[in-house]
Amino acid sequence: MARISLDCPNSLPGIPLSVLSVPMENKYKCQQCLQVLRKPVQAQCGHRFCVHCFKQLTSCGPKPCEACRQEEIYEEPFSILNSNEAFPDNAAGREIASLPARCLNQGCDWTGSIKEYEAQHEDRCEFERIQCEACETSILRTEKDRHNERECERLKIIECKTVVVCPHGHKIICFLLLHGVFQAHDEICLKFPLQCKDCGKKKIPREKFTDHSKLCAKSKSACPFSDVGCKYVIENGKLGDHEHSSTMEHLRLLLPMVLSMSRTHADASGQGEWQEDSGLGLYRAPEEGVAMVTGAAASMQSVDVEKKVNALENIVCVLNREVERNSVTLEAFSHQHRLDQEKIENLSNKDLQLSETEQLLRELQFCTYDGIFVWKVSDFSRRRQDAVAGRTPAMFSPAFYSSKYGYKMCLRLYLNGDGTGRGTHLSLFFVVMRGKCDALLKWPFSQKVTLMLLDQNNREHIIDAFRPDVTSTSFQRPISEMNIASGCPLFCPLAKLAGKSPYLRDDTIFIKAIVDLTGL
Repeated sequence: MARISLDCPNSLPGIPLSVLSVPMENKYKCQQCLQVLRKPVQAQCGHRFCVHCFKQLTSCGPKPCEACRQEEIYEEPFSILNSNEAFPDNAAGREIASLPARCLNQGCDWTGSIKEYEAQHEDRCEFERIQCEACETSILRTEKDRHNERECERLKIIECKTVVVCPHGHKIICFLLLHGVFQAHDEICLKFPLQCKDCGKKKIPREKFTDHSKLCAKSKSACPFSDVGCKYVIENGKLGDHEHSSTMEHLRLLLPMVLSMSRTHADASGQGEWQEDSGLGLYRAPEEGVAMVTGAAASMQSVDVEKKVNALENIVCVLNREVERNSVTLEAFSHQHRLDQEKIENLSNKDLQLSETEQLLRELQFCTYDGIFVWKVSDFSRRRQDAVAGRTPAMFSPAFYSSKYGYKMCLRLYLNGDGTGRGTHLSLFFVVMRGKCDALLKWPFSQKVTLMLLDQNNREHIIDAFRPDVTSTSFQRPISEMNIASGCPLFCPLAKLAGKSPYLRDDTIFIKAIVDLTGL
């Protein structure tokens, strides 16, 4: 991207929204002053600003884009406003220049385009009211000269050539003192109080504002390793954390420079060679007759390279110490992580035990020990929708028993049917489960089972009964948590649950199972 021009000393903020004769489109609005863009520039994040507003925002260095934050699309480094990464948006400027405009001043009926408004009418309208710089009276622009000559009582020009003190304590030599001169002086006054937009601190003298920006913990600046390629822009208060976390990256960026300097040093040294003689280091020139000047130049180059290499070696030593310190910190974090993992595993085991206990309590709450079980299925409509959608095609009842130490059983219900009954019937099945006293029971399970859908008016229950097929694996002694379900895929037509069905009241049905205990 091209660097935007900052050579616009007379640039102004955006054009007032009410100048437009048509509704304002968001793409023509400055993200800083929220007015119509004047000389628009586009940042690398895509947001547009007036050149005046952008210069103000980046006057103390790169700044985060607040528009990106508000739109929750903030991403570094693209959301950092930087004059090096912005460019004049001429396309948007041409679109804005052609928009229809009107004069805001009462009594003026001027109309035209934005381009004509800026070039021909703005700050020239005869009906515009301005304020006298001396007495602060509101007057028409055409009346300014007459007011200054005849009406303004406070406008006094004094040629004093004396030292005066501005309202901020800055001593200046006054050649022409009149109301309004101090206002212009404010723009250069070293004592003028400024506010830091990053930390919010107020009343910072302009002469100390640069130092404050460097030390402000909230102010953002480029990484010290930016010269070797690090592109991070971070808050001053977090610079240490960045240097610690990016040590290896900084070393990687420095490596090519160190290698290049080492090669240069080796090439310079390779012009001659060292030769040991009686314990003294003697230097032998590459060939006889080389001029003394050439040797001196090579020596100076070698010394210069040596200094640079030493400086880089010092940097590497500092970074090595950082790596060692980070290694110790990492080991401490790893140890703490292992301790935390052990705590988490202990808590997980406790949660598992608690979950098992809760499951046992739920089973005991609905459990019966006489072979008779009534299952209340509430929230029928939602459960049936889940079954039709395939999210929960089947549901299991709580367990019940033939006696305290008898068979463990449960029911399995398909609200949208299963097998031959899918989509047309309720399917209800009986399941033999693995119990704690199975070794004491007679196998295979051979007791008669009766399944019922209860009429809540107690008139006509839907009943189906069967005797187990003792050759089926469904009724052998369970070797897993439960056997394969067996029962009635065509237990009840779904049509009987439509309308004002006596079987479905308050979005609830009741299912009853009776196990014949004869012979047990």
